Formats: sequence, structure tokens, C-alpha cells
Amino acid sequence: MERRKWDAKSKALIVLQGLKGTPVAQLCIEHQISQAQYYAWRDQLLRNASAAFENQQQSHREARLVAENARLKRMLGELMLALKKSDEVLV
Repeated sequence: MERRKWDAKSKALIVLQGLKGTPVAQLCIEHQISQAQYYAWRDQLLRNASAAFENQQQSHREARLVAENARLKRMLGELMLALKKSDEVLV
């Protein structure tokens, strides 16, 4: 018998149903998984739950850094043009 492969989204949905109050035994029968498998997924989800919030904060931080980088590049370009124009005036 070949093992099924569960994607992360399916695992999370099953575990969240259990956390919302659906009996674990019922979930396991419905999805044909063992209770040990459910509890392993639950523990993994709870262990890594903080990462969901860190990614959001990091992506917000990355967006700010990209905007700041673009602003600094524009400033650098403007300063280089001003410097080049002043060199042309002096020559």
C-alpha cells in the first residue's frame, strides 16, 4: 500500500478543525489518519505557529527596505547628475 502525501494546507485545515472542537476520533476516521498522526501534526503546527506572524512582519520589513533602497538610489542618481552638471560648468 502506497503512503499518501499530505500537503501543508490540508494538514493545517485538519488540525484547525480539531482545535475548533471537532472530535479528534471523528476527524481521524473522516480523513483516514491515525490519532497519533493528528497529534504529531498538531504539535508541529503549534510549535511553528509563531513563524506565521514572523513572515508577515519580515515581509513588511522587506517592503520598507525595498522602498528605502529605491529612494536612496534616486537620491544618488540626482546627486550624480548635479555633480556632473557642476563639472561641466567648471570646465
